[in-house]
Amino acid sequence: MHTYRSLLDKVDERVGDRIEHVLRGHHQRRLRRLGWGDVLAPSGNGDRFGTRSPLRSGNRLEVLIDGEEALPAIQDAIRNARSRVHIANWHASPDFRLTREPDAPTLRDLLAVTAQRGVDVRLLLWAGPPMPAFQPTRGLVKAQQRQFTEHTGVRCVLDARERTLHCHHEKLVIVDDTLAFVGGIDFTALEGDRHDTNEHPPHRPICWHDLMTRLEGPIVADVANHFRHRWTEVAGEDLPEPKPREPAGATNVQLLRTVPDGTYAFAERGEFTILDAYLRALRSARRLVYLENQFLWSPEIADVLIDKLRNPPDDRFRVVLLLPRKPSNGADTTRGQLGRLVDADDGNHRLLATTISTHDGHESAPVYVHAKLGIVDDEWMTIGSANLNEHSLFNDTEVNVATDDRELIHATRLRLWSEHLRRPSGELDIDPADVVDNLWRPIAREQADRERAGLPRTHRLTLLPQVSRRAGRLQGPLRGLLVDG
Repeated sequence: MHTYRSLLDKVDERVGDRIEHVLRGHHQRRLRRLGWGDVLAPSGNGDRFGTRSPLRSGNRLEVLIDGEEALPAIQDAIRNARSRVHIANWHASPDFRLTREPDAPTLRDLLAVTAQRGVDVRLLLWAGPPMPAFQPTRGLVKAQQRQFTEHTGVRCVLDARERTLHCHHEKLVIVDDTLAFVGGIDFTALEGDRHDTNEHPPHRPICWHDLMTRLEGPIVADVANHFRHRWTEVAGEDLPEPKPREPAGATNVQLLRTVPDGTYAFAERGEFTILDAYLRALRSARRLVYLENQFLWSPEIADVLIDKLRNPPDDRFRVVLLLPRKPSNGADTTRGQLGRLVDADDGNHRLLATTISTHDGHESAPVYVHAKLGIVDDEWMTIGSANLNEHSLFNDTEVNVATDDRELIHATRLRLWSEHLRRPSGELDIDPADVVDNLWRPIAREQADRERAGLPRTHRLTLLPQVSRRAGRLQGPLRGLLVDG
């Protein structure tokens, strides 16, 4: 039996290698044809921002961790809007409430009251898949569009310009063209509880770890312009170009996007600055790569991490991954890429793949990691809607922001590590390699050992289970070849 499994692993590895080689070649040809070929070619100059998207200075960027922090801030911004509220989302439910307060209005009522005050409220949603294979179906979206618009004064437009088997995935709120929110939180209860707190208390619907950013300053015009371009093409309504804003802080921010080619006239050849930014930043990494993401099955991203693990730029170089235990799809493909990373690490303990759960001392349940965060060396950070997979980097519409504000990045990492490790931030403000080696890894291993032994968990952090070295590498590349034109 062992020999049979070993043979299957070898076959899986060889076939997976071949399919991934074909997929990389397809991506290279596609990006070269579109004038984006340099994205996949290492520049060697260490520039993390490039020239594809402007880097705006003079901004204020606040990182909002989990729904309990993000959703009330968005609700307050909408309530205080004076001229316009523009929202773009994968899906939004009319009956969704942005807070758990007993008198909290539904999203429909919140937007309706805002529109009735004379504020222009526009809602741009994905129309749903052409076939009712998964939620939200087109029938559901159309029914909810009517709920948003009937007797409310709210404009709601559905965007069906997706590539085959892909979607419009960005999550944006722009208020008065002076304030913007960019991140990963959808305004719906589909599939999980977006209202989750840093404590991730048990006995709720699926607990949900996520991130948003709150932006002020010149970068807001870039976010507003992106919405304006999409709205103009889909709704056929011209919107005024947002005016550049005065400085609101001292943070540099870059708007990053995935806009598939052939989808919109404003980007006929597409835009792939999210992929560009991730590859630039990961190639430049010297001491630390920290990723929180829903998926990790992009061969291009894995290739860079593999090279870093095989040829570490520093003896204290570490890669820490926080992923969900069971993604909504793609679980096997994530496991397969992790198998490649485990092989590259070769027992040197530079790689740590983890997940989190909620527990009450007797029972535990996964916390769904929906965040899309990348931190490199506490010198570069991105947050947004993009996963590290085929969909987000090449074929869905996505929006991220990136910054090089070292103080903000360092503080954000400490806040997140404090949440996951259950330790005060002050205890974690040391060399990241020491925190990884002396806290992250021992805690995660201990909890994984307890779980295997059938003992109750005592901590939320654990190793990502069933991380095989090779198995399960085929689904992601095959899916990419089938749906990526």
